[in-house]
Amino acid sequence: MTTNSAVIEVTLCTVEDIVLVRKKVRTFAQTLGFGMADQTRLATAVSELARNALQYASGGKCLVSDHSTLETMVVRVQVSDSGPGIADISWAMGDGYTSGQGMGVGLPGCKRLMDNFTIVSTPDVGTTITVEMHANRR
Repeated sequence: MTTNSAVIEVTLCTVEDIVLVRKKVRTFAQTLGFGMADQTRLATAVSELARNALQYASGGKCLVSDHSTLETMVVRVQVSDSGPGIADISWAMGDGYTSGQGMGVGLPGCKRLMDNFTIVSTPDVGTTITVEMHANRR
């Protein structure tokens, strides 16, 4: 049972949108009751996903939503794009993978920061990455 269905949507078109979505997701998590360390982990992961959408797909969309229950706080973030997609997800998720632009720690690092991480990508259609962070209510 979800206690709140609040949703924030940010269109990712410019570098400034990455900063905006980072601030919005941090504030969203803080409002739900997440601690500072979790807020930072979430903001870091979302920044990476938003940067990837902008860099590799010329933009996209980020949805932030509350999927909390009475026992557990849950923030779900979905970043989607209509870019070239990822031909080999298992390769892209390996530590050290890089498209030639970065250090190759983005997606695997993001996955390690989150409680749930799902990626769906189709070449020439786009990519959708959904992450969740959970915390017990006190």
